[in-house]
Amino acid sequence: MARPEFFVTPGYGDTQLKNMRYSQAVRVGDRVEISGQGGWNDQFEFPADLREEIVAAFDNVERTLATAGATWRDVISVDSFHVTEDPAEIGDAHNSVMVEQFRERMGDRAPIWTEIAVPVLGAANMRIEIKVSAIVASEVRAD
Repeated sequence: MARPEFFVTPGYGDTQLKNMRYSQAVRVGDRVEISGQGGWNDQFEFPADLREEIVAAFDNVERTLATAGATWRDVISVDSFHVTEDPAEIGDAHNSVMVEQFRERMGDRAPIWTEIAVPVLGAANMRIEIKVSAIVASEVRAD
């Protein structure tokens, strides 16, 4: 059995390892799991604009996957957590950007996706968190 190898995203991942004692990704063989990634920059600042925050979260997922040798094209599962007082807002404001980013980053690949509305996330002002699983060099099958 392959041994787990842990990865820390350069920048904000170093801060989280030091302050919160967790890694951003783990790889076991060809499988990569990442911790939830928000739309922060390396100083843990969040954009005021929701769209910019969601795109930044996708960028951070990409950065974290890369540290473990994976890409969005290897992703098989997505869990997204959304802070909102109005669940209908997820369908409008959140989903349009989520789906746009899926198409842009994964092309025809369509992983499974679970979307969860939550009252709060781990940082103040955080409205989105994205967690993915990937199988490195997995191929899309259209059976």
